[in-house]
Amino acid sequence: MFKKRSWRVKPPEDAEAKPREINPEKARQKTFDRAVNLLAYKPRSEQELRIRLLEKEWTNAEIVEAVIAKLKEYNYLNDEQFASDFAASKLRGKPIGKRVLQQKLAQKKLDKETVAAALETAFEETPEAEIIERAIAKRLRLKGKPETREDSKKFYDYLLRQGFSYDLVSSKMREIAARNLDEGDEMEEPPEHF
Repeated sequence: MFKKRSWRVKPPEDAEAKPREINPEKARQKTFDRAVNLLAYKPRSEQELRIRLLEKEWTNAEIVEAVIAKLKEYNYLNDEQFASDFAASKLRGKPIGKRVLQQKLAQKKLDKETVAAALETAFEETPEAEIIERAIAKRLRLKGKPETREDSKKFYDYLLRQGFSYDLVSSKMREIAARNLDEGDEMEEPPEHF
């Protein structure tokens, strides 16, 4: 019936061969504005921001580095503060263990020293034993106490997937099993201290 038309104008083939010239002053301002917008949308690590800024063809690595230096000077970009805030935020939002939090921080393209410092600070403020208690209470609220061996295995695996250490999970699961035996398996809701 109707023929679909493409209204795009194709550039001449020789235009693709030569790189576009960049006006340094205009590109620097445009890159700086984009960086501020990206940081206003959500906090980012230095490397994340660098990658996002280099996506655009109207800038280059030299301009991006100058913009990042200026942002650091204004303290808009600080990897240590970003990592610390990110870790604290993740721990407030959902009970997760050290291993999962470390992976999430590494995905933000932070260096290992910064990640280690953020983890140490976060788990000083809220110990992992406290966090696993929240995870256990939530799981018990949602799924109830483990009735069968299979339920216990699923509970155990859930805690491991949340990033808690094997030793900590084993210890907590033994406590839950001991409590269930002490109460004669008639516990209908989790204890108050959970």
